[in-house]
Amino acid sequence: MDDGTSGAPAEIRILLADDQPLVRSGLRVLINDNPDLQVVAEAGTGDEAVALAASVRPDVAVLDIRMPGMDGIEAARRIVESTDPPRVLMLTTFDDDDYVYGALRAGASGFLVKDMALEEILGAIRVVAAGDALIAPSVTRRLIAEFASRPDRGKSGAPVRKLAGITDREVEVLTLVGRGLSNSEIAETLVISVATAKSHVARLLTKLDARDRVQLVILAYEAGLVSARG
Repeated sequence: MDDGTSGAPAEIRILLADDQPLVRSGLRVLINDNPDLQVVAEAGTGDEAVALAASVRPDVAVLDIRMPGMDGIEAARRIVESTDPPRVLMLTTFDDDDYVYGALRAGASGFLVKDMALEEILGAIRVVAAGDALIAPSVTRRLIAEFASRPDRGKSGAPVRKLAGITDREVEVLTLVGRGLSNSEIAETLVISVATAKSHVARLLTKLDARDRVQLVILAYEAGLVSARG
């Protein structure tokens, strides 16, 4: 956190949760080598992660999906539902794909693939800590598309009913968000300014009671605005 020194950047406080001590140790060393990042707590199980998130109150919780006892998805759900929760990033591998959509529904703001380059990992933590959602990388778009298109999605009419209160232009913007486009890409596609695109996204977040862009992506898929084929 900010140490009170004038002009000093705020430190991003991170909780690491992984049942493999070597993975945690390696990530801790890499993360702590950056002056704006600090691992403040480590957990080996989902239960420990939930307890530490409540007591240490980190800015970002990085959770492995597969952990003994309570898994990372349930831990993410409990953390996100707590008062003033941290942002949640999931640690995954390509073998963990079956869990990804569940993690999104639980409130995760993005994913870290364990073999990602260091700068991508650090960048992901910073993006999520700043309040955005990590949906730009192709791996996340692919995973969202694959699992949001499963037969059990959108069984209730809730997503479609939610869209009743948005304008035609906002439907267009939501569709493009669902495809993983950034504000600048949306602006270019719709021939509007970036500021206008940003305003549309902000209104969608408010109208649809969505926490971040990941939730907008989920809503776009569940409402049938976007398919797994794009």
